[in-house]
Amino acid sequence: MMPTKPFTVIVPARLPSTRLPNKPLADIAGTPMLIRVLQQAVAANAEHVVAAVAEQTLADAVTAAGFNAVLTGEHDSGSSRVAAAAETLALADDHIVVNVQGDEPFIEPELINAVAQLAANSTAHCATAARPLTHDDDYHNPAVVKVVGDSNNNATYFSRAAIPHQRSGGVPALARVHLGIYAYRVGALQHFMHLPASPTEKIEQLEQLRILWHGGSIALLEYPSKSFGIDTAEDLARACQHATTLAANTP
Repeated sequence: MMPTKPFTVIVPARLPSTRLPNKPLADIAGTPMLIRVLQQAVAANAEHVVAAVAEQTLADAVTAAGFNAVLTGEHDSGSSRVAAAAETLALADDHIVVNVQGDEPFIEPELINAVAQLAANSTAHCATAARPLTHDDDYHNPAVVKVVGDSNNNATYFSRAAIPHQRSGGVPALARVHLGIYAYRVGALQHFMHLPASPTEKIEQLEQLRILWHGGSIALLEYPSKSFGIDTAEDLARACQHATTLAANTP
């Protein structure tokens, strides 16, 4: 189903990374990671797709590949970078903007459309997505962000810890992996980015917790995504193998 309102995809990216230096330009079977993300994004139904980047090097790489880039300078979070780009682009307060993480090279265009539509149709301040844990996920791994939702499909908490915790042991059926995508009306995004970072956000290093701390709501979509983020050299090797397999199976 097509989104009910036009939307813009903004992909935030910066070169520094403690675990994977120059991560946005990491080669995945011949294509830089950030370019792969942008290729996935333009296959969605967005009006515009823009990379919001901190460095001229990234801007040059993006434009050389035929995509649009906005230089934002330094920011303390991806959401703040997206907000700065939305301001540069002069997007209206009620315009839907989708924040696609710059390290999700296999994100599905259909997921982008679905989260954009959820944001357009919901009264929540933000929309995001999650999927059930699979055998490939480590429930106790802090790199795997978990989310708990309520009966109205709104997120109640995000954590790097194993939530919800099952006292009898094992992985509860309600456990969900958070997917790296957010959609918001520009006005709501700007509002929350001007509020102070929350204690939970600082503890968990999860920027979406600022919205919940300050009384905002986050609509949660369950989507069977097969995408995965790239944080380490091991993730990058997995991505290269996955891209090679996809290319071999494409007619």
